[in-house]
Amino acid sequence: MCSRLAFGDELRAELGSPRSAHRLGSSPRSRVWRVELPETSAVVKQIVDGPDADERYAREVAALRLAARAATPIVPALLATDSGERVLVLEHLDHQRPAPDWIVDYAEALARLHATARPEDAGRLPRWQGPNRADIDSFLGLAVALQVPVTPGVSDELDDLVNRLDQAPGHALLHGDPCPGNDLHTATGIRFIDFEQASLGSGLMELAYLRIGFPTCWCVTSAAEPLLERAERAYRTAWHTATGAQIQDGLADACTGWLLRGDALVKRADRESDDHLARIPQRDWTWGTATARQRLVHRLGVVSKLTADHTSLSGVSRLTTGMRQHMLTRWPALRPVPAKRP
Repeated sequence: MCSRLAFGDELRAELGSPRSAHRLGSSPRSRVWRVELPETSAVVKQIVDGPDADERYAREVAALRLAARAATPIVPALLATDSGERVLVLEHLDHQRPAPDWIVDYAEALARLHATARPEDAGRLPRWQGPNRADIDSFLGLAVALQVPVTPGVSDELDDLVNRLDQAPGHALLHGDPCPGNDLHTATGIRFIDFEQASLGSGLMELAYLRIGFPTCWCVTSAAEPLLERAERAYRTAWHTATGAQIQDGLADACTGWLLRGDALVKRADRESDDHLARIPQRDWTWGTATARQRLVHRLGVVSKLTADHTSLSGVSRLTTGMRQHMLTRWPALRPVPAKRP
């Protein structure tokens, strides 16, 4: 892979010549350097070639500009861009080790990030896309493969759920991949980075990450119930402070939506390539801090509890309870997902 610093003449004219460039770790979808500029330290990020490289670059730039509206900074400052080379130059921030109860501050910061978008921003980013009928069929196919009865009405419940998620109101600025590691814990608060999958939609879809276990992320965590409740209160309070509006109940729907998505069991490079839920009965695989079966058992347990008192998802509650019990009986060595971030 080419390691040449992507910093062209236009950026040099605007910011000065960089020095002391050091390559940083990043996903295969980008190249990242830390540099010293005449006025400040900065991070240079280049989105690399790929079928969606231009879209990922455009999403990140748009999201950073929307998030810059926050009264208290919630993202690094965007110092300059070079669209021809898909390069962003960002303020450099020092990351500190998160506190044990980090998800409380994280949730408050996530709400403030979500609140930076407005109704008139429609079209500046794509709408969030939820699960579809193919995801339902895959999930119910897994239940059959596990020999767990699918009672009449469950398919209709899931169809209705998918429709509700598709029509969920909201214009929140969604990060798209708000994982541990994409949150910098700095001396002046949390800042989010890596907005290549940003979209607009209901903030509940990302508030659900805390309970469902960070479904798009290599790092899975499962906090204790009292800590989850504190974090969710912090999100709701921050959202109300920023917008004057209340967050409607919808975590059961949001978490069930993430459960249906088999692509949320594999890293991004492997998504949209296979029916990953169909692989579960035959084999397990590790991604980051947990295996696919560990992730699925955790999600089944979350959805089983959240939907227990929801008449619109009562069949789903019974089905997820049965699937989880079957998996734990069939694979008794499965351990809970980690309680702490690495």
